[in-house]
Amino acid sequence: VQLVESGGGLVRPGGSLRVSCAAVGTIFRVNDMNWYRQAPGKARELVAVTTKDGSSNVVNAVKGRFTISRDNIKNTVYLQMNSLKSEDTAVYYCNADILLSSTPPRDLEVWGEGTLVTVAS
Repeated sequence: VQLVESGGGLVRPGGSLRVSCAAVGTIFRVNDMNWYRQAPGKARELVAVTTKDGSSNVVNAVKGRFTISRDNIKNTVYLQMNSLKSEDTAVYYCNADILLSSTPPRDLEVWGEGTLVTVAS
């Protein structure tokens, strides 16, 4: 089981970008799916969360600019980032709580490898 991220890149201040994260493997169910980020020289921080039932929330620093959503059929979570600022520059990591299709079923926390988002003019 792994999380495959995509969509990072270079964007100008005020621009938009969407990053995606797909859970692949022998999965029974994906529970919480979250986005974290780590800026250069800083600790990793939580950005947004979403549950399997669709509830979601984002941290105050990105509220009104970022939106998290998910497609349970595709086991994919998205982070739509608008009005980007230079301080949003970071490696964005996907994190998920996954119930594996094993006998007995096993719960596993998985991290993606990260995708770099750079906001610069």
